[in-house]
Amino acid sequence: MLLLCVPMWAEKTYTVVLDAGHGGKDPGAVGKFSYEKDLNLTLALQVGRLISDQYPDVKVVYTRSTDVFIPLQERADIANKNNADLFISIHANSSESKDAKGVETFILGSDRTEANLSVAMRENAVMKLESDYKTTYQGFDPNSIDSYIMFELMQNSYMDQSLRFAEQVQKRFVGHLNRKDRGVQQAAFWVLLKTACPSILFEMGFISNPEEERYLNENASMAQMADALVNAFAAYTHREAVKKGVLTIEKEEKEESRVKSQESRVEEQSEEWRVESDKPVTYFALQICAARTPLQADDTKLKGVRCECRKVGDWYKYYAIIDTNRDKVVEKQKEIKKLFPDCWITKFEK
Repeated sequence: MLLLCVPMWAEKTYTVVLDAGHGGKDPGAVGKFSYEKDLNLTLALQVGRLISDQYPDVKVVYTRSTDVFIPLQERADIANKNNADLFISIHANSSESKDAKGVETFILGSDRTEANLSVAMRENAVMKLESDYKTTYQGFDPNSIDSYIMFELMQNSYMDQSLRFAEQVQKRFVGHLNRKDRGVQQAAFWVLLKTACPSILFEMGFISNPEEERYLNENASMAQMADALVNAFAAYTHREAVKKGVLTIEKEEKEESRVKSQESRVEEQSEEWRVESDKPVTYFALQICAARTPLQADDTKLKGVRCECRKVGDWYKYYAIIDTNRDKVVEKQKEIKKLFPDCWITKFEK
C-alpha cells in the first residue's frame, strides 16, 4: 500500500471530485449485459476509497455515490462549491463499430472533428432529460453544431494542468495495463466547461465491444483501473507540487522483498544501505522507475544510474540515492531529475 502526504500549497485540504457519469433514469451507454452508469459508479467509488485510504490529507467528494440522476450543471456546481482542486468525470464509451476499443481521456476544447463532436454530443445530451433545460443551459442545444461555436471563443486557465493530468492517466492505462491508446483528446463537454479547476473526462473502454464489456465487468479489471487512476493522481499532484516550489511528496511503502543492487556509473554514490540495529530504520530514496519484470543493470531504462531494486506487489521498483538522511536525498534529486524528471522521494523502514 502507498501512503501519500499531498502538500497543501493552497493551505487547505486538497479536494478531488469524482464524477460517476450518468445514473438513475439516465443509463448512459448500454452493453449486452451491463449499463455504463453502473460501471462508472463502481470505478468512482473504488478510486475514492483508495485515495481516502492512501492519502488521508485529500478530501474526496462524489457527485453521486448511488444510482441517482444528477444534472450536468449540478455536477459542476458540486465541484465549484467544494473548491475542487481536481475534477475527474468517469465514463464508458460506445460506438456503432463493435471493434472500437481502448481508453481515451478528454480535456475541454473546441475540437469539432466528427468523432470528438459525436462523443461530446452524446455526453451533453443528458441535459435533455431535465425539465426546462434550455433555461438552465442558456439556450445551449447539445444536438446543434452551431451551439458548439461558444467553445471556440472560450479561454480556459486550467488547460495546461488538465492536459498534464490527462497524460498521466493515459500513461498508466497504456503503459501499465496494456490498454489500447486512443490518446488525449479535446472535446466540448459542458461539465468540463463549467468546472472551475483542472478537469478531465475519462473513457475507460467501449461497452459496445463484447471483449471490452467483459473486461470492464471483471472485479480484477476494475481494481486495476482504480489503481491506475490513483497512481496517475499521485504523479500529477507530485508534479504540481514541484512546480509550485513546495516540499516533495513522500510515499511510504511496505517492503515485500529486496532484490540485488544495480551497477553504477554515477560518480557520487549514496551511502551503502546497511545499518545494524534491532529497531526499524527509516530510509529515504528516489524512485526512478518501475517494471513488470526485473531489469538488467545495463538496461537503458536505468540510464546508467546505480540503484536498488525492490519487488512491491507485482512490480519491480527501482530506487536511487538511498540514505537515512533526507537532506542528502533532496540534494541529489536535482541531479537525478535531469535523467528522470518524474522521480520522487520515497520513505520506508527496514
